Amino acid sequence: MSAPDPTEEFVFLLGRHERLLRGYLRALIPHAQDADDVLQETKLRLWRAFDQFERGTNFAAWSRKVAFHQVLAFRKRKKRDRLEFSEQFLNVVADEYENHEPVLMRRDQLLQECLAKLPGDHRQVLHLRYAEQCSLDDMASKLQRTVAAIYRQLSRVRQALHQCVEKSLMIEEEGYEPRS
Repeated sequence: MSAPDPTEEFVFLLGRHERLLRGYLRALIPHAQDADDVLQETKLRLWRAFDQFERGTNFAAWSRKVAFHQVLAFRKRKKRDRLEFSEQFLNVVADEYENHEPVLMRRDQLLQECLAKLPGDHRQVLHLRYAEQCSLDDMASKLQRTVAAIYRQLSRVRQALHQCVEKSLMIEEEGYEPRS
């Protein structure tokens, strides 16, 4: 049997863990655009160092370690900014993330399940806002609705997703379904 293609293996592992890696970086970097930039740098570093990754070990932990070093490099480049977290703070956040990884992964899985249950128009609004990063004004224009209506719908959908995830967690933890 031939060895797995490293490119395919990397793409598979990265695809499986990218959303959580993005969440990890957003926990460490206050601005989403900066976190996304560091994510891109991290993915490039991960690819370049993939031959050093030990197959069969924890890819998520390895990728977070690489990402953490990218965060430190980013901080050095951004020294002149007024809002800056100390390295001690970043270490605490990174450690907390490590300690809660299984819970975060489960919440992410439940969120995906809850998203799949949403009506199509709700998924469309979420896609425009988060995948395409449209402003509320752009969304209102595309959907031919008012900004206030889009805002209210987003609020309701986010609340529904939160309740769905929390209810699913409660069912898992307590073994019963609460009354609505």
